[in-house]
Amino acid sequence: MEAPHNSLAADAANAPVAHPAPAETQAGAAPAGETPVTARLDVTSPEQMQALGRRIAGLLRPGDLVMLSGELGAGKTTLTRGLGEGLGVRGAVTSPTFVIARVHPSLGTGPALVHVDAYRLGGGLDEMEDLDLDVSLPESVVVVEWGDGKVEELSDDRLHVVIHRAVGDTDDERRSVTLVGIGARWSGLRAALKAAH
Repeated sequence: MEAPHNSLAADAANAPVAHPAPAETQAGAAPAGETPVTARLDVTSPEQMQALGRRIAGLLRPGDLVMLSGELGAGKTTLTRGLGEGLGVRGAVTSPTFVIARVHPSLGTGPALVHVDAYRLGGGLDEMEDLDLDVSLPESVVVVEWGDGKVEELSDDRLHVVIHRAVGDTDDERRSVTLVGIGARWSGLRAALKAAH
């Protein structure tokens, strides 16, 4: 049995480089009166993307909603694989495109990981209700790929991860990752990421 990767020191060699995010890259709508907290990181390989997932996992707790956005092949599932490693969950994290959602139970005392791919779901929260995400959310970490405009109503507090990659016929592995912390839960996002580096 593999031990959870909650120690971030092992990720230092593969750590992405952080940059302050300009205001125009802020994604997602914050509750009234709250300003999203953003951080931008450069990732140059799938290994770094997975390491970033492990790093973010160290910040997560039961009840957290994580939304992932990015083009096809941007690295959303690779990041989620790192989240699963960091949370110490059972099962290989793969794209749930054809099953829509997978639950990965914790191997220890941490939260389960609920991994959702909303790509094929056209409706908003009404269509998502069949997945019972609102029931899973309090005791799990729920990660939704392609969730923009579909799951925001689940929680006022959420972490939105936007992954940008070069488009077209390219094998460039560089990615720009913008983390947007929405709500009071994520007000200390930048400081937490620095501490987790």
